[in-house]
Amino acid sequence: MEIKDIARVAHEINRAYCISLGDDSQKPWDEAPDWQKASCIEGVKFHIKNPYASPEDSHNNWLQEKEKAGWKYGKVKNEKTKKHPCMKPYDELPQSQRSKDYLFKAVVLQLNSGELLT
Repeated sequence: MEIKDIARVAHEINRAYCISLGDDSQKPWDEAPDWQKASCIEGVKFHIKNPYASPEDSHNNWLQEKEKAGWKYGKVKNEKTKKHPCMKPYDELPQSQRSKDYLFKAVVLQLNSGELLT
């Protein structure tokens, strides 16, 4: 699979997980904003390059990318003001948010090479 294809699947799994938590704010891949697609693609590249990275490493990579793009902490996610409630250290995230990092890693590794989550 190509990186963009893996990112699409990872995004849709993340979207389904968010919906299961009552969060329907995620748009389908084809309707997602370019910045969101780019973020997902960067996450895929990170795990392909670092297959033994932990879910915490994944979050920290995401956090650095967001900070470079000007995002800051905010109680509610807002694309226009670049505020996000997950802009904090991994150990301060609720388990429901940390679970997304486990799912993302598992999807990327499985679709990239068939590796299992370690």
